[in-house]
Parts: sequence; C-alpha cells; structure tokens
Amino acid sequence: MKRSLFLRKKSFALFVLVGIVNTVFGYAIFTVLSLSGLPPQSALIISFVLGVAWNFMTHARLVFDTKGFGRLPFYLLSYLAVYVFNALSLEGLLSAGLQPIIAQGLIVVPVAILAFILVSRALTLRFPWQAEA
Repeated sequence: MKRSLFLRKKSFALFVLVGIVNTVFGYAIFTVLSLSGLPPQSALIISFVLGVAWNFMTHARLVFDTKGFGRLPFYLLSYLAVYVFNALSLEGLLSAGLQPIIAQGLIVVPVAILAFILVSRALTLRFPWQAEA
C-alpha cells in the first residue's frame, strides 16, 4: 500500500515536471504563431496538434511508462476534451476584451489540471486518485 502511494506521488511529480516542459512548449508555439499574425483560434489549434504529439511521447514514456501506441486513441480523445475546454475558455476571455496571449496565459493552469486528470485516465485506465487495480 505504501509503495503504491509512493509510486502515485512519484508519477504526479513527474507529471508536473513534464507538464511544465509541455506547457512551455505549447505556449511558446501559441505565442510565436500569435505574434506572427495568426488569429488566436488558428494559433491554438496548431499549437494543440503539435503539442499533443510531443505530450504523448513525454507522458507515455517518462511519466506513465506506457509502451507503444495502443493508448494513443484514448489520449487523443482526452486532448480533444482539453482542446474544447481551452477553446471555449479562450473565446470567452477574448470576448471579455483580453489580449490573446494574456487570455491563454490565464487558462494554462486550469487546462493543465484537466489534462492531468484525463491523461492519467487515458494512459493508466484509472483516475489519479484511484488505486492501482
């Protein structure tokens, strides 16, 4: 039992570290695309597509020790849900008058939390608060 709790804490810590790198990667792509004149929603979809490919590799291998691509469809569905949440939140903040880069910056933390929950489920078949079967 203690070993299981330790492994979950270790996975969470790794997820946080990898998540920081993944978030910087995705946000940097969004920022570069936005500053180059791309509309915010276009920049968001491109940064998500590139980010998901990068994130699957880092999450699956470094955090959850998942081999192969068998969980990729579930991972993609998780990120589709994350994308919809992000896109709707971004649109709401843009409608409130915020600048795209600031608006996306405000959304980063809630998106990361949602991603952790859904990615954990997609790659391990359980939510992060559930014990291993």
